[in-house]
Amino acid sequence: MDTAAKWRIDDLLRATGGSLVAGPDTGVFAGICIDSRTIQKDEIFVAIKGSRYDGHAFVPELMEAGVRGIIVETPVADRQRLVKWAQAGGCCILVADTIRALGDLAAFHRRRIDIPVTAITGSNGKTTTKEMAAAVLATERSTLATTGNLNNEIGLPLTLLRLNHSHEAAVVELGMNHSGEIDRLGEIVGPDVAVITNIGPAHLEGLKDTDHVMAAKAELLRHVRPGGTVILNADDPYVDGLQEMSTSRVRCFGLSENAHYRATDICQTGLEIEFEMIMPGGAVAIRLPVPGRHMLANALAAAAVGDVLGISNLHIRSGLEGFRPVKGRMAHVLTPQGVHVIDDAYNANPGSMKAAVETLVGLKGEHRGILVAGDMLEMGEGAGTLHYEAGRYAALAGVDRLYVSGGFAADFAAGAKSAGMDEDAVFKGSRIEIVEELFRDLGPGDWVLVKGSHSTGMDQVVQHLIGRERGAVPGGGC
Repeated sequence: MDTAAKWRIDDLLRATGGSLVAGPDTGVFAGICIDSRTIQKDEIFVAIKGSRYDGHAFVPELMEAGVRGIIVETPVADRQRLVKWAQAGGCCILVADTIRALGDLAAFHRRRIDIPVTAITGSNGKTTTKEMAAAVLATERSTLATTGNLNNEIGLPLTLLRLNHSHEAAVVELGMNHSGEIDRLGEIVGPDVAVITNIGPAHLEGLKDTDHVMAAKAELLRHVRPGGTVILNADDPYVDGLQEMSTSRVRCFGLSENAHYRATDICQTGLEIEFEMIMPGGAVAIRLPVPGRHMLANALAAAAVGDVLGISNLHIRSGLEGFRPVKGRMAHVLTPQGVHVIDDAYNANPGSMKAAVETLVGLKGEHRGILVAGDMLEMGEGAGTLHYEAGRYAALAGVDRLYVSGGFAADFAAGAKSAGMDEDAVFKGSRIEIVEELFRDLGPGDWVLVKGSHSTGMDQVVQHLIGRERGAVPGGGC
């Protein structure tokens, strides 16, 4: 067992500021766990109060099962059981807030495993940039990266708690939907490198406008370690404001002439993009195996991370060229029926919707380009207008057919029709109806982009289109 992964009672108390209310102060634990279904007896359980479950409800059965450590914010009600359990070697720590305690434990652990950590946030491209940066770093160093979308006040700590002495670098993603969230996540991480991919209209329900989005993302800057680096998008309209707010060294990526990391001689051929990457240490030719010019920004940001942390140009190139799109984020699948499906169903906001539509139109050539769109959520009071404009953009860009579902489907459809899309080319209905209609309509050579916010369930449409769930229909050149 990695000695750095061990947790003494003293470590737990110092990290959380909690109180040992039962059991000996000599306990040692192998790790931290918040899942009562998977916890091992030598791990300590943190009873998280989530939106669906309260971990405190599982404490009695865990004590009965022989788990030796618990961290709670609500005292154990059965004192007799607690005393008996403590006499057998169990330890109970009381804290004011178990979610905050989880973050404090992760912050403590990150600082004792003192390796370079890169934190990535932004309105679009966070996950892809994170995956690309991890691929670049992994060419020379053992690298830990956020799994999936564990980027909030619970997911981020769980990622950092996986650190051990075998790791030589880490890349984490920071998400948010309200002011102050990035501030807390940044406090936990204390990054050596901070990346802000861009600022755009996302999470407007909690942040009102893009000025507030910028302020919320900029909360990360104050937590960069002394001597650290901030990486910003030179093509973003908010770059000057962000640069002024940073007290760290700043490096920029983009297509602008003043970017430290920029792309020239760009050529999209099918599902690949070829370009010359200009970096402080020289130029390198890259063949990026992903569709869409907007992916260039993600690749340049990842290259900047690698360069700042000492990865050679050769390995930066091999890391980027070895990258493959993540499921739900512009991943391409060719079905047995000859239909091209672009799976971008994990998330959606106006910026990412526009970029995805541009990619669809660029790829379809002389074939039909079909957009299947679900709602863009958390858009606030202007959501209807934003969906109307998205539909309008899709029609003007050259999308041939539109299938829309959700609470703002009518707005999306109206926008497309206002820009000249034929009434017969627009289908509005449930996911069930869309899948049934697509099965009747699609033919070889068609290109289908499926996009929507994650909770709209558009990924289920993708699964049916690519033939993984046949039979059942989802509910609810240069």
